Amino acid sequence: MRSADLVRDHTVYACVMGSRAFGLATDASDTDRRGVFLAPTPLFWRFEKPPTHVEGPGEERFSWELERFCELALRANPNILECLHSPLVEHLDDTGRELLSLRGAFLSRQVHATFTGYALGQRRKLDADIRTTGAPRWKHAMHLLRLLGSARDLLRTGELRLDVGEDRDALLAVKRGEVGWPEIEARMARLADETDAALLRTPLPAEPDEPRVADFLYRTRQASAAKT
Repeated sequence: MRSADLVRDHTVYACVMGSRAFGLATDASDTDRRGVFLAPTPLFWRFEKPPTHVEGPGEERFSWELERFCELALRANPNILECLHSPLVEHLDDTGRELLSLRGAFLSRQVHATFTGYALGQRRKLDADIRTTGAPRWKHAMHLLRLLGSARDLLRTGELRLDVGEDRDALLAVKRGEVGWPEIEARMARLADETDAALLRTPLPAEPDEPRVADFLYRTRQASAAKT
């Protein structure tokens, strides 16, 4: 079975991500689509296994096979967790609905390490930009501030919210280069401190609910096998 056919015929969940999901879209923004497909169980009985992810079909589209998606979500991968919480859902079947019902099972205090670790990597890239060109990529600086704010609020509330809400104008000002780098650095430092403080009082559990996710995946594979 072709990779494109897996996405076309077996997608269980599809959403829009990027600036449109974050409430930061402008007229020039792309539409980034993400999805999860369920490869039919008999495909795993062959020597050549189905792909863990597929780019396309079409531009700005990326999909994960359900098992790989769950593995990454259990590791608190920021991109995967945000995909699960997109407010812009384009496709959802019964398996996708159960996947979304498990959103809380994937969340744990591990998000502190993964979100801040990802943010640190992005900060290094911004610093490299400044050394090379004298200025950061302002769009990347905006998204780094957004990510840090999202991590802080997730740890504080136990809920992951993507839309930046009332922070939209301030963040877009950063994207336009209207905020000086020293001020951006100060915001990053403040958000990092607030994120660290939120970890001490977070309602999130220490670990994700892996048995619950494993049961979902087993039942889903079993049901897929029974259809063939």
